[in-house]
Amino acid sequence: MTFIGIIIILLGLITLIVRPFLSEEDKYSEGKDGQMIKTKSKASPWLLMFSRRISLAIVAVGAFMIMVPYLFFWAEPGYQYFVVYPNGKKDAVMTEGIKFRGFAKITPWQKFIDVKVVSDGEDTDEIEGEMDPIPIRFIDQVTATTKLSTRFQLPADKESFIELAIEFRSLQNLAQNTLIPTVREVVSNTGYMFAAQDYISGSASDFRVAIEEQLKDGAYSVEKTEYRDTVVTAIEQENREIKEVQTRYEVKKREDGNGKFIRIPHDINENNIIVAQVIVDDVILEQVFKQRLEAQRDESAKRQLEQQKIKTAKDAQARIIAEGERDKAAERVTQEKEQVKALISIETKLKQEETNKKLAAIALETERLKATAQKVKADAESYQNAKLVSAGLTPQQRAELEKEIAIGVAKEIAKIKFPTTMIMGGGDDGGGTPLEALIGAAMTKQLTSTTKGGN
Repeated sequence: MTFIGIIIILLGLITLIVRPFLSEEDKYSEGKDGQMIKTKSKASPWLLMFSRRISLAIVAVGAFMIMVPYLFFWAEPGYQYFVVYPNGKKDAVMTEGIKFRGFAKITPWQKFIDVKVVSDGEDTDEIEGEMDPIPIRFIDQVTATTKLSTRFQLPADKESFIELAIEFRSLQNLAQNTLIPTVREVVSNTGYMFAAQDYISGSASDFRVAIEEQLKDGAYSVEKTEYRDTVVTAIEQENREIKEVQTRYEVKKREDGNGKFIRIPHDINENNIIVAQVIVDDVILEQVFKQRLEAQRDESAKRQLEQQKIKTAKDAQARIIAEGERDKAAERVTQEKEQVKALISIETKLKQEETNKKLAAIALETERLKATAQKVKADAESYQNAKLVSAGLTPQQRAELEKEIAIGVAKEIAKIKFPTTMIMGGGDDGGGTPLEALIGAAMTKQLTSTTKGGN
């Protein structure tokens, strides 16, 4: 823009200076006969069109174009600008677009600053702060180197940004003299709050969060306590002595009366620089600790193998016990079945004996009834014969006598007492009980005998 303005000014000045000499004017020349000849000289038409006013306007336009870069500027996205006017007034441009400059001096600042541990061969064109790996020492005295990537944002308010721009003057100065030393210090101090064994056992995320919180809000105020553990020789030895003295540390964050952690401010939060991102790329532990971890891993694998063997043996033992219990239960069931069979057999025999006794009692009572029936029958026949012999009876009287005899027999039978308890049973032929059979037989015999005597 300035170069174009200069060219336009030169063009205007040339037309302004040369224009009087380019207008039409009389020109005299000597002829062949010695007389003077009057002629008119003419300039190029496009040069004659530039009047004094137009030339001055061209000069003014060129001057304005030269002044435009000093009056306005383009604010690019992703940048903040520190502005100092000729009268000493300071200002800041925080947004992008065309902004009024007013002959002020402008210093551009990137809004975001990357501070990172750079490896060999890595592209560093877009990184403002390059760091070497950060050495740390964990609380269990294990050393390591940390690779870290961080991103910071400049203050978002004008006052803080102007103070920062005045103090550090350039982005490189801010990164090298404040951001990088603060990051290294915070990472190194964070190592003392963790044990390497805990870090590899799942505290890696806590380690990163602790770094981020301290960069944002200030470092923790901690209290470190030292413990000395004495290791002596085995108790089986006669002369016991101190084998070694192990030193361990415990770090606790200090709290104020409200239960909040006490913070120690650093240059990052004092200058209102915003911590936009913290990434722990890698923590490289010392070789001795790695070897110790490998030994622990092998020992752990052996221990797990032994535990698996123990578990397998216990499972086999449990299986054998379970099979034995199963066999015992089966044998117990078999024995109980045999016992039940024997008991059923004995109970059956007892019931049979009881039935036989009842049948014998019934048979005995039956025989008694038979004897009584026979005696009654004999008495009746004897009485009948005596009556018939002692008196001659007519047929009508004989029939009457037989009737009376039959009635007497029935009365005698009615006087017989039969058993009140009877065992009913049925055979395959569908007949009655033995008692019923005996009574029926006796009555049949008596009726047969009576019929014969009547005849």
